Amino acid sequence: MLAKSPLPPGYLDLKSLGLYASCSVRWLRSRLNDPINPLPHYRVTGKLLIRVDEFERWMSAHRARPHPEQLKAIVDDVFSSLCRRSA
Repeated sequence: MLAKSPLPPGYLDLKSLGLYASCSVRWLRSRLNDPINPLPHYRVTGKLLIRVDEFERWMSAHRARPHPEQLKAIVDDVFSSLCRRSA
């Protein structure tokens, strides 16, 4: 018996991609036509397919980053914590 591969196949339909990425098909479908950064996809005789590696790159472009004010608060908190330990 062959072991199940831990990696998804190269191309996924919207339903499979939704399961893989923990998001709804409706949300994915709305990303296909995003005017700023559309989700890359392929249409093969009416079937929508998305390459997993392209989806991963697309998601990486949407990574949330802390705002400078949040970052300053985090640094201040860590710094004050370290100062309390050394005192």
